[in-house]
Amino acid sequence: MSKLQLIIGNKNYSSWSLRPWFALTMTGIPFRETVIPLDTPETAALIAQHSGAGRLPVLHHGRQTVWESLAIMEYLAELFPEKHLWPRAGSARAVARSIAHEMHAGFSSLRNACPMNLRRARKPVPLTESATRDVARLENIWRNCREKYGKGGRFLFGRFSIADAMFAPVVTRFETYAIPVTAETRAYMDNILSTPAFMAWKHAALQETWIVPSDEVD
Repeated sequence: MSKLQLIIGNKNYSSWSLRPWFALTMTGIPFRETVIPLDTPETAALIAQHSGAGRLPVLHHGRQTVWESLAIMEYLAELFPEKHLWPRAGSARAVARSIAHEMHAGFSSLRNACPMNLRRARKPVPLTESATRDVARLENIWRNCREKYGKGGRFLFGRFSIADAMFAPVVTRFETYAIPVTAETRAYMDNILSTPAFMAWKHAALQETWIVPSDEVD
């Protein structure tokens, strides 16, 4: 099988890059990573070498190129069915896909108010009504999934899945911006943040020196 190469942005800021990287690392799928610094004069030209979409992440697999985080993880689920990147049960799988797509398309108020920034000192920021609704919806999703499907393990559907990878950047936002959460949410956050995969990503992020001014929220 051809080797996988994942093209990602800065680990400190790139929430979309974290998602497929986390899925690959959590499931032990071997890959090579290439980091392209964001918000530099060379960024657009460097990304254009890998994808016409002009965005990261991008996955190369032989002659095949896949872009967009969720599409990359869907591709990986097909390529490595033994890794069970989606839940095995049909009903759980349907819910996992639904919430993964909801995350992909939604929660813009929270994302805009609290951009991912792993180096940021932990402190709150004022949230708009719509951002507060985003938080409530996220907590509701996580609680319902854990209660209905997650009893057999630490993650939303028991064992790790694409759904957890999709929500991992939100977990970092809740942590970084000291957003008040329930005990159930805190437990799920700790399960994500304590994984060796996430700790490796964060360790690398903290070594970076690149700055993206638009993501530096006071």
